[in-house]
Amino acid sequence: MAGRNVIIAIGSPRRNGNSTALAQEAASGVREAGGTARVYRLHDLAIRPCRACDNCQKNRNFSCVQVDDMNAIYAELAKADGLLIASPVYWFTMSAQTKLFVDRLYAFVGPDGHGLAGKRIGVILTYGDADAVRSGAVNALRSFQDACRFIEAPLVGEVYGSGSEPGEVKENQALMREAWELGRKMAAD
Repeated sequence: MAGRNVIIAIGSPRRNGNSTALAQEAASGVREAGGTARVYRLHDLAIRPCRACDNCQKNRNFSCVQVDDMNAIYAELAKADGLLIASPVYWFTMSAQTKLFVDRLYAFVGPDGHGLAGKRIGVILTYGDADAVRSGAVNALRSFQDACRFIEAPLVGEVYGSGSEPGEVKENQALMREAWELGRKMAAD
């Protein structure tokens, strides 16, 4: 049996940033496990903020009336087995790019629950401080934990660690290995 299809959303504006490096390592783990990793760099996409119009709740087809790059992601998410979200911690929580993406997942609420219910969710976070509490990473982690509980999707893993300079986490072999293992876990049958 083939591995699972995993969407990876990278919420960093840096192409060579720490959360990007860990997300790429996780994508390697997905592929190593026989899965498919579709990577989206959220910073490069045209994604508008949620307008709170609730039209998505009326059409019930897991889409938004706004015409932007989220439409392609919605289509892929509907078919995917899992979603891995990678973000740097900015101002004590997830990046603006990540939050924008997460807010637009509101369109996945349907009459029978959330469209991501039952899909595997993974989280990767990086931050500048050596401490997950002082950095605010715990705020982002808690947001993802609460969201997964609400949408009834299993949070299969969290990888988080410190790195001040872009790409610095590549030197932390234990953290890179954790990201790779999370990717394998996301894709394993």
